[in-house]
Amino acid sequence: MDPVASVRQFNRFYTRRIGALREHLAESPFPLAQARILYELAHRPEVTAGELARDLDLDPGYLSRILAGFERRKYLTRTRSATDARQQHLRLTRAGHSAFQPLDRESSREVRAMLDPLSAEDQTQLIQSMSAIESLLRPGDEGPAYILRPPRPGDMGWVIHRHGALYAQEYRWNDEFEALVAEIVAQFMKNFDAKRERCWIAERNNAMAGCVFLVRHSERVAKLRLLLVEPWARGHGIGRRLVSECIDFARQCGYRKLTLWTNNNLDAARRLYVEAGFQLTKEWNHHSFGDDLVGQTWDLKL
Repeated sequence: MDPVASVRQFNRFYTRRIGALREHLAESPFPLAQARILYELAHRPEVTAGELARDLDLDPGYLSRILAGFERRKYLTRTRSATDARQQHLRLTRAGHSAFQPLDRESSREVRAMLDPLSAEDQTQLIQSMSAIESLLRPGDEGPAYILRPPRPGDMGWVIHRHGALYAQEYRWNDEFEALVAEIVAQFMKNFDAKRERCWIAERNNAMAGCVFLVRHSERVAKLRLLLVEPWARGHGIGRRLVSECIDFARQCGYRKLTLWTNNNLDAARRLYVEAGFQLTKEWNHHSFGDDLVGQTWDLKL
């Protein structure tokens, strides 16, 4: 079949499959464009109309009319930027978040209903194929492409090796840390629940660039674990994307809270957690990995 015709056929199938042509998305009062804008506002604490128009490839006039409608419904507030008086930061109000939450839950339910009939292997193949499509079609001006994929045989050894080597290099932590990582990985592999747990491996230029794990802690609580981005791959949004994938998957699984443990000297990772909405809930002094550290627990209500 002609490549153009093949792509158009897939587009027709997928837009129908996800309900993009319905008047309202996920049984909500919002058409697709409005729902997409609500999603961005709910997940980006401070964003300008210009940034939204650019990132969503929307006509500024069309976006302006949607935002004005949100303001009339008391979903949105604007505050003038402290650094640029010409710009205004957009924030969802409590009413805006209340309007978004049912849409978010229903969208997740629809995705779960689409995935549930598939085996764990088929789900893995589907996600991997979606990542490949995204990577191949990413515009060149968006920076170097990378993909997220499920782990393959041998990847878990890489996770342990790179954590041990990288944390020794950057923080001078001893082999106690590598042993801890090995224990976490072993437990993940032994007790893996494909419906409620995930590991993502990031690749850039066909090289392994990072990883993160989402593991079940209880029926309502999931843990984000072993976030790592290789130094040569930093600055391209990989860490932010890995955290985002964990949050989105935790919501899809019906968890009510996502928690993580870190140390206060891991500045880059902590900035990602703060940006994603995590709150510091506990802090304590401890001596581990050959160093005096300040441990931290960060939680995100889902």
